[in-house]
Amino acid sequence: MVAAVILVAAVAALVDVIAVRAGRPAAAWRRHLADELATRPVDDVWMLTGAAVAAALGVWLIVLALTPGQRRWLPMRSPADCPRLRAFLDRDGAADLLRNAAMRVPGVSAAHVRARRHRIRARADVRFRDARQVRDDLTAVLDEERDRLALARPPRVVVRVRRRPD
Repeated sequence: MVAAVILVAAVAALVDVIAVRAGRPAAAWRRHLADELATRPVDDVWMLTGAAVAAALGVWLIVLALTPGQRRWLPMRSPADCPRLRAFLDRDGAADLLRNAAMRVPGVSAAHVRARRHRIRARADVRFRDARQVRDDLTAVLDEERDRLALARPPRVVVRVRRRPD
């Protein structure tokens, strides 16, 4: 909400500045604001209040930007009989589960899985078998394992395989 208000104010100011540069007079609200800011002393109560509010808003926005939130978690589906129940799965834990499933595919000698909110990336080294067959099997296994995780928004699975010589 704060970002939307700031965006609207910035667009209004930008439109007025462009109009002034095009030769039109400044908007009445801008002339009034400039007059008020030019004539009020710095130690005026309204000036100090406005500065304090702006500073508090800035600190709040910085704290929100630095707070990690729930980016490390993947939301899981809620049961149908209890929609208010919320559960989350750690992304690293989900990646470990998917990596273990990938290692069970015949032909995969090493696997690296990264789970993000919208995409699961899997890289696998193939020692034997055809790389296309391994990729197809690996995609099917990872899709099945992803569905077992019961995520609210299942990420897309992207698989890359490469042939490693013995």
